[in-house]
Amino acid sequence: MTKEKIYIFDTTLRDGAQTEGVNFSIDDKNKIAKALAELGVDYLEGGWPGANTLDTTFFNKPPKLGKTVLTAFGMTKKSGRSAQNDPGLSAILNSNTPAVCLVGKSWDFHVGKALGITNEENLENIKESSKIFVKNKKEFMFDAEHFFDGYKNNPEYALNCVKTAFDEGARWIVLCDTNGGTLPHEVGEIVLKVSKSIPGKNLGIHAHNDTENAVANSLMAVLSGARQIQGTINGLGERCGNANLISVIPSLVLKESFAKNFEIGISKDKMKTLTECSRLLDEILNRKSNRHSAYVGASAFAHKGGLHVSAVTKDPKTYEHIDPNLVGNLRNIVVSDQSGKSNIMSRLAKYGIKIDKSDPKIQNLLDEVKDREFAGYSYDGADASFELLARRLLGEIPKYLTISKYDVSVKRDSKDKINSFAKAHIVVDGKEIICQGSGNGPVNALDNAIRSNVDKVGKYSKYLKDLKLVDYKVRILNTGTNATTRVSIESTDKDGKNWFTIGVSPNIIDASFKALIDSLDYKLYKEKAPAND
Repeated sequence: MTKEKIYIFDTTLRDGAQTEGVNFSIDDKNKIAKALAELGVDYLEGGWPGANTLDTTFFNKPPKLGKTVLTAFGMTKKSGRSAQNDPGLSAILNSNTPAVCLVGKSWDFHVGKALGITNEENLENIKESSKIFVKNKKEFMFDAEHFFDGYKNNPEYALNCVKTAFDEGARWIVLCDTNGGTLPHEVGEIVLKVSKSIPGKNLGIHAHNDTENAVANSLMAVLSGARQIQGTINGLGERCGNANLISVIPSLVLKESFAKNFEIGISKDKMKTLTECSRLLDEILNRKSNRHSAYVGASAFAHKGGLHVSAVTKDPKTYEHIDPNLVGNLRNIVVSDQSGKSNIMSRLAKYGIKIDKSDPKIQNLLDEVKDREFAGYSYDGADASFELLARRLLGEIPKYLTISKYDVSVKRDSKDKINSFAKAHIVVDGKEIICQGSGNGPVNALDNAIRSNVDKVGKYSKYLKDLKLVDYKVRILNTGTNATTRVSIESTDKDGKNWFTIGVSPNIIDASFKALIDSLDYKLYKEKAPAND
């Protein structure tokens, strides 16, 4: 049986740029475009040429995208001028892209309220705008803005809008759920009805996520006849975002109900780069990835409960709907106070530690973890601290840096400027080294005192020079004067692999110190640094 193709249309560079707090640079746009082309999306919407300097610059010198079709975005012509004399359409024509996607009104309420024109004038604008691009041999797409609201309000007029563009030669009619308020069953019913007037091979879906249904709506549209899906990496977009292609793509490829009938232009080998692609965008935006994102999140295949872990180690299909490797992700066996021996054994196996499950050290480690978590520790997201704890109890970690004492002070000068200072006494091979540093807070000062003076710590200097702290978080576990503080630190180095450490204490400085020392020890361990004599 011949499978029908579903076309993937990415709008990250335009819809994603409308996200609050997101401002792409030209370098950002080029990096994202290349990553999407490498992934293998069919269409890449680069932005709106002529609308701003950034987008115009991007289209003047676009990156090489291989088989991915660069698409320019715009809107239908304005009333009172011809399509040939509309500056907006001229800028899009001059962008020299092989494909063009124009948005136009399809809800009669908006035609009168937002545009202030008659329904007939709107149809004429759609018609003339379509004609000029088809005449210039562009692959033309009409984005029917607020189509589902328009169809519910006036189905005859909404259909007239999309039929006008289709009759003038539009390759794609994209039905937009612009405010994200339509539910899956409504999308299915409406797309099915529209497909009786416009062939499904010419229909697309553009869903927003305001009811958390953008992915479901996109998949439902496919089942009802649509053959193009528009969306963004990680669901980036204004308000609640757009359909998340990072979830849509693997659902189409890996779920039997879709895979047996449809195919996309993204190979299974390229599917393995989905996690990398998702995290690349977060890196560009300088934000932490969502650990709980479907398919690609760090916790998407994390198992915590002892019974779950016991089952998943015997047969992953018990609690995993796909093999995480298929999307470039990893299974994560979490160690916590809910753990059983299965969690401990699985985690040790991940670290390459071979030990018999009947060894008393396993029970000792499990008891230690539960005691520590009762005191406030949480090893859910602190892999490095757990590995250090396990190896220390198993006698596999030598003693590295010894901090004999440290001092931290905070002073305010006459200009009300707050200055923090720290002094750490480090013992290496019997020799005491004093390191000092300042910072914008006591924790930052302590970090700088230790890490900014690595040249002083003898044989450990070369191992610590590339160590960087990526993130620092504090959580108060209880209230009152005896509150317990949990500090987590994320670190990285030249290898680009991050690790997480944790410290707990009633004192925030002490908690930070513990997490910081674990970070240093983990770096020295993974670099196979010599023991402290």
